[in-house]
Amino acid sequence: MTLKLGFIGLGMMGLPMLENLAGAEAFRIHAYDRDPQRLDRLKTHPAWGRTLLPAASLADLAGCEVVITMLPNSTVTNAVIEGSPDAPGLAALLARGATLIDMGSSHPADTLRLAPLLHEAGITLIDAPVSGAVAKAASGTLAIMAGGAASDLERVRPILSRMGATTIHTGPVGSAHAMKALNNYVYAAGLLAASEAMLIAQGMDLDPAIFTQVLNASSGRNVATETKLAQFIVPRTFNGGFALALMAKDLRTADSLQQLAGVAAPQLSLCTTLWRQAQDTLPATSDNTEIYRYLETRHDAD
Repeated sequence: MTLKLGFIGLGMMGLPMLENLAGAEAFRIHAYDRDPQRLDRLKTHPAWGRTLLPAASLADLAGCEVVITMLPNSTVTNAVIEGSPDAPGLAALLARGATLIDMGSSHPADTLRLAPLLHEAGITLIDAPVSGAVAKAASGTLAIMAGGAASDLERVRPILSRMGATTIHTGPVGSAHAMKALNNYVYAAGLLAASEAMLIAQGMDLDPAIFTQVLNASSGRNVATETKLAQFIVPRTFNGGFALALMAKDLRTADSLQQLAGVAAPQLSLCTTLWRQAQDTLPATSDNTEIYRYLETRHDAD
């Protein structure tokens, strides 16, 4: 039986995720993005025109049993779900019994607010943000965190498995978005520490390639030293595949959880501040690895 599925958001991550999803004949997918030009790449997909179809508006997704949103922030996601008086959102368009999977990095507070609203409309909400850059989205090997009832997750697991190698049930709705933000903080802290250490090493005329080897063979090893230094920072390509602005946004989300949890985390606040300053200083299109460039400008200004 073919499942009618909607997919909203064809950005750097969403597009390759959808391409992997469209490889399954069991899904009839309707793809939507407010920028219709983003659908152009899909026209070369083998499923285009058969089981992968364009949607001209949100209304075209009204008959979908499952809808996935992969949008940049809660503001956009909230607007798509809640709509406006003259443009109904998914909460009004989808039929009772439908499932909505929010795979963007939304704020947990918004997720917790939307869940009962959707429940009242008979729609199940699952928050399922991802970890992994564009390369893992393209290979279908993302790590997916999923919040919601276990039975709801099992129903959509075959969908998620087309986009990720690992799906972890994090608990109730909202838990996945919280864990994603905290995960990105831990990654950002590691990238910041690695960048500061590399800047000091280069200031002492130490070989950056050898220093990277030392880090990755020693206790300083983390995902940033393993996947960002030699690949993007040392050669100064700065194209790791995740926007600095999105990292700054995720850090602000994580930072706001301090008050919710009643826990003071000064290093998190410092990390958030540094990324905000970097976002204000660097071009809007900067990659997250360009935090190193920002640290360089601070050093040069001293």
